[in-house]
Amino acid sequence: MKMVKSLVLGSAAALVAMSGAQAADLPVKAKAVEYVRICSLYGAGFFYMPGTDTCIKFGGYVRADTILGSNNDYGFAGGVTGSRNRDSNYFTSRARMDLTVDTRTATEYGVLRTYADLVFTWTGGSYSGSSPTIYDNSGAGVSTGTNATIGGGQLGLYHAFIQFAGFTFGRTVSIFDTPWQSYPAGGPDTLPGGSNHVTGVNQVAYTAEFGQGVSASVALEDPTQYDQSNVWNLSGATAVGMITGAYGVGDIGGTRSPDFIGSVRVDQAWGLFQFSLVGHDNHAAYFGLTEPTGHPDDKWGWAAQAALSIKNIPTGPGDSINLQAVYTDGATRYNFQSLFPQAFAVYGGTGLAGAYQSVGLFGLADTVFVAGSQQETVKTWGFRGGYTHNWTPNWATSIYGAYGQLKYGTLGKATICGNFTTLLGFVGSCNPDFNIGVIGGNIVWTPVKNFALTLDVNWTNLDQKNSGTIVAPVSLGVAKPAAVYELKDQNAINMLLRAQRNF
Repeated sequence: MKMVKSLVLGSAAALVAMSGAQAADLPVKAKAVEYVRICSLYGAGFFYMPGTDTCIKFGGYVRADTILGSNNDYGFAGGVTGSRNRDSNYFTSRARMDLTVDTRTATEYGVLRTYADLVFTWTGGSYSGSSPTIYDNSGAGVSTGTNATIGGGQLGLYHAFIQFAGFTFGRTVSIFDTPWQSYPAGGPDTLPGGSNHVTGVNQVAYTAEFGQGVSASVALEDPTQYDQSNVWNLSGATAVGMITGAYGVGDIGGTRSPDFIGSVRVDQAWGLFQFSLVGHDNHAAYFGLTEPTGHPDDKWGWAAQAALSIKNIPTGPGDSINLQAVYTDGATRYNFQSLFPQAFAVYGGTGLAGAYQSVGLFGLADTVFVAGSQQETVKTWGFRGGYTHNWTPNWATSIYGAYGQLKYGTLGKATICGNFTTLLGFVGSCNPDFNIGVIGGNIVWTPVKNFALTLDVNWTNLDQKNSGTIVAPVSLGVAKPAAVYELKDQNAINMLLRAQRNF
């Protein structure tokens, strides 16, 4: 028995020792893996950031454009495009990736939200007169004009804002804008008839919700980049400038005030109604080159806009009509919006004996003045609208139109016409006012969800009010010789081919 007992105890001790050795070799137990969880609070695509109560969503699109009949990405046919000669591209291409990041956290004050929209763009190079610029992978080059395109790669920041307790801080669309921006049913980037801040504007805004889809907003917005048109000192006009549509010397002083904006909006199942109002300060620099020359006083401008959207009309499911109209007095860019050129010349043919070609000129401004005078505001009005019809879930067509008119005051007309005569040898009937209209349509095919192919065509008419001839100097930027030109209305046709995948 003693022998058996000794064997049992020995075996047990060996097993314990063996188990201890094996336990020492086992890996330490890993912490539990925290899997990504779906966040259903804010719609599809959100998930919780691991270890937090913050939900995040990534999105965006990839787009490829080819534009026929333009030197820029589907904008107005002015500048180098307006020369209509061998220095202008007959087509332009662009590739773009847009990436959005949306985060939201529930707090006792409501949802705390951050949103950013980063854009990576590659645009084909453009050319300038007798000296074409060759672009390389660095994207270096010269941009001329408000809507000019730069060859090479570009990084843009369209939106970057924080929303908290009704406040918005940062860069996003303006509360003055309609939800469709300047695209009531598609169309080019340069439709007149309202504002457009699709690429964002820096601001501080507050929105109050009253229920039943009714809300009101107020905002302070930075006008320096997108909402400031020309403030022209007409006393400094030059012949070279005037034949490009620049009727004076740019004389904008430093910004003294943000734009004050208010809007009221009703957004319900039937559609939307919105009314917007803005006050805009025009702050000029000096009459001359130095401080002792004096300066005009500040001049406040304003703009008002009304918009209406009607959804699910009887013509078919998802069909819609979008309409808006605007009036401005000293706040021109709230009609001829941020992507619209501010001074352009468009050339064409002529049947006038002795004239080399014809040209249509237009120049936009918030205010104008001459040395020793006060600022005089420039008045405009316009409208735009569009109708979209869905034939099937995969096919849709749209038609759209836009119209804008600009008028100078008594001082502006008299001085600009005097400069036309003195600097350009003008003969005829002078009036620097103009109208511009755009009509277009598109077909959109969506073969699979979130992927669309678009064909969009538009016709633009520049109705300038001058009639007669000018004697223009050499304009090397568009390779035009010194010659007699007939002042005449101009037309242009552009076409866009687009492929876009949203994700």
